[in-house]
Amino acid sequence: MKITTANEAVGIVKSGDRVFFQGAAMTPNELIDALCNRHNELEDVEIISIHTEGDAKYTRKPYCDAFTLNACFVGGNVRTFVNTYMGDYIPVFLSEIPWLFADDYLPLDVAFVQVSPPDKHGYCSLGVSVDVTLPAVRTAKKIVAQINPQVPRTHGTGIVHIDEISFAIEVDRPIHEHNPTEISDVEQQIGKHVASLIDDGATLQMGIGNIPNAVLSNLGNHKNLGIHTEMFSDGVLPLLESGVINGKEKTVKRGKIVSCFAVGSRKLYDFIDDNPICDFRDSGYTNDTARIRRNPKATAINSAIEIDLTGQVCADTIGGYQFSGVGGQMDFMRGASLSKGGKPIIAMSSTTKKGVSKITPFLKQGAGVTTTRAHMHYVATEYGIVNLFGKNLQQRAEALISIAHPDHREALEKGAYERFHG
Repeated sequence: MKITTANEAVGIVKSGDRVFFQGAAMTPNELIDALCNRHNELEDVEIISIHTEGDAKYTRKPYCDAFTLNACFVGGNVRTFVNTYMGDYIPVFLSEIPWLFADDYLPLDVAFVQVSPPDKHGYCSLGVSVDVTLPAVRTAKKIVAQINPQVPRTHGTGIVHIDEISFAIEVDRPIHEHNPTEISDVEQQIGKHVASLIDDGATLQMGIGNIPNAVLSNLGNHKNLGIHTEMFSDGVLPLLESGVINGKEKTVKRGKIVSCFAVGSRKLYDFIDDNPICDFRDSGYTNDTARIRRNPKATAINSAIEIDLTGQVCADTIGGYQFSGVGGQMDFMRGASLSKGGKPIIAMSSTTKKGVSKITPFLKQGAGVTTTRAHMHYVATEYGIVNLFGKNLQQRAEALISIAHPDHREALEKGAYERFHG
């Protein structure tokens, strides 16, 4: 490994290369910016990433003339770009992104990562974003790293040896943080409903945001909960401190929090740093349906942009506009439904912020189906919970209308009548 300047480090990238960027809290922004500064010298550089943080210069003029983005998940900083001809999105389960690299569907020339300083054995930690980064560094021809003493050292498999790194730069700044925001009355009500479905001894999967945090805030009287998830955030900390989450009844990695990435506050990162309770793995491990189902009472809590009256869930597009990505929703919805006593749950507010019903007779034209109607079980809004499993189409419509916003129920009933009675 050669420690050098950012300009020299990114000089390894040639025109026509495919370059991977580590994402989420660990986004290596200094390297990305240095690469963007070479835009006059480069052409046809393909960027592969999942959600990244910070200023994505490569999506703006004049930088974007040298780069194309092939995103496996879409965050706010690249959303507009991905929905133009210059960028695009690959529909893929988070569990299967590792095989895109390993099986040469998308062989990587260079991987840009952010890591901790090496330990006495020469191993750097990939921090709180092991997810698809570990498969990327294992398969990329060359690795370029920014070494940052503020990167939490995570236990698990997310390590890279200094001998594998071609060039490194040194930075010293906090990794990206997301501090919790206040939970609204509607979110709190949804949280209470979902919490009522969670059994003692359950193994939880939940995402980031106020609804998962609202659910977690209502679990104070539960016992022996575990975590096997794609990601976790600050909402788990009070339950860990009180002993509600202890992982005693898990099958896979008993007693440990299994995850592939984490995003949250400095407090969360300090908790994770060198903590053997946290076991960070790549997404091929955490999101493997066969592994998820081995935990008893696996409970998956996910959200939706809209759901039609038959139970089709759209969670990654607004009509034909690519908003986020398929991610790991299906990995965990399926894994939970196959687990003994497991519960797959879609939790969402009944309306958008503008008052539009999220329960709708038909998905918008061009919408992607993230979770099929055959995979659906529980749906929760602030108005209650229904279980669609085993219900026919008309029964599903009736159930979903019962938890829609009262202002929209009459229109939904009319829509259901037209759909089923012509």
